[in-house]
Amino acid sequence: MALLKDRLREELTASMKARDELRSSTLRMVLTALTNAEVAGKQARELSDDDVTAVLASEHKKRRESATAFDQAQRPELAAKERDEAAIIAEFLPEPLTEPEIVDLVSAAITDLGVGGDGMRAMGRVMGAVTPQTTGRADGGAVSAEVRRQLG
Repeated sequence: MALLKDRLREELTASMKARDELRSSTLRMVLTALTNAEVAGKQARELSDDDVTAVLASEHKKRRESATAFDQAQRPELAAKERDEAAIIAEFLPEPLTEPEIVDLVSAAITDLGVGGDGMRAMGRVMGAVTPQTTGRADGGAVSAEVRRQLG
C-alpha cells in the first residue's frame, strides 16, 4: 500500500475530528481521484507512491487552472476557494523544482542522450528522459519550454 495514500487518509480523519470542512472536502476529493485512478483501465490495481504523486500533481494543476478561470470570470470567492484547495494538495507534493534546477536537469538529459545538435527532433526523447524526474515537482509546460529553449 502506498504510504502517501495512508497519510492522506490519516489527515482526512484528523481534519474531520477538527471539523475543518475545507480540508476534509479537499482530502475526500483527492482520495476519490486516487480511487478512480486505481479502477481505471481494464484491471484494478494498487497505486504506488509515484502514482499517487502523479494524481496529486494533476489535481493541484486543476485547482490552479480553475482559480485562474474564476479570476478571469471575476469570481474572486471561487478563485480563493480553489487556491485554498491547491495549497492543501501542495502539502502532500514533493518540494517543487526551481528554475535553475529545471535548467540543469534538461541540460544533463541533453548531454546524456547526446542530442545537442539534433534540434527540435530530439524534443520527445529529452522530454521522455526528464519527465520522470520532474513529475509532481514541476509544471510540464515549464519543462517543455526549457527543453525547447535549449534545443532550439
